[in-house]
Amino acid sequence: MDRLWTWLDANKKVAIYSVLGVIAIGIVIWSFVAQKEAKEAKAGSALTAVAASQLAGGGPRPDTAAGYLKVANEYPDSAAGPRALLLGATTLFTEGKYDEARAQFEKFTRQHRQSPLMGQALLGVAACLDAQGKTNEAVTAYNDIVTRHPNEPFIPQAKFSLARLYEAQGKPDQARRLYEEVERSDQMLGPEAGMRIEEIKTKYPNLTPTVPLPTNAPMRIEKGK
Repeated sequence: MDRLWTWLDANKKVAIYSVLGVIAIGIVIWSFVAQKEAKEAKAGSALTAVAASQLAGGGPRPDTAAGYLKVANEYPDSAAGPRALLLGATTLFTEGKYDEARAQFEKFTRQHRQSPLMGQALLGVAACLDAQGKTNEAVTAYNDIVTRHPNEPFIPQAKFSLARLYEAQGKPDQARRLYEEVERSDQMLGPEAGMRIEEIKTKYPNLTPTVPLPTNAPMRIEKGK
């Protein structure tokens, strides 16, 4: 202890500056965390404000998409930023502005590659291509989603859209197989998929039957049986 006090007495400035340095680092870290929390709160509030104005108006207003995209641009690194970008792109899509919507969906895929919302953004890109009548590009985009994101909850929707495009391309066998998968896996789209299957069977009576399902798999009940 005597040696320690002797050293401290001889090196007061060094000791004081060292302590102050540690304190300063602690303050910087605390400030960064506090600012980040404040920024997250501010971003969340901004996103909520845009969503609230949309709900109050009974639907998207002319400035709704711009409001979402403003939040996304001002808070790109916050949790609300990616969500705002997707909501802005989706709003543009519902307004029929497919080129603008696609640009925003693609922006999301570039800026938020690790986001759990990546699948939704890719689906948005495919939907824009589909709506623009770019069938071949839309087929490629939907196929990529089905292949790379098989466990996402929106996969039945992607399969249904892909099946519809296969029908338009004159590929009834591929369309039917996808419709059958949708019918077995999705309660909402299942009935529509079932009707599409019957239409394909009527239009293409010589179509090769599908391989029977395993005995433990759910079976589709044919009409009139």
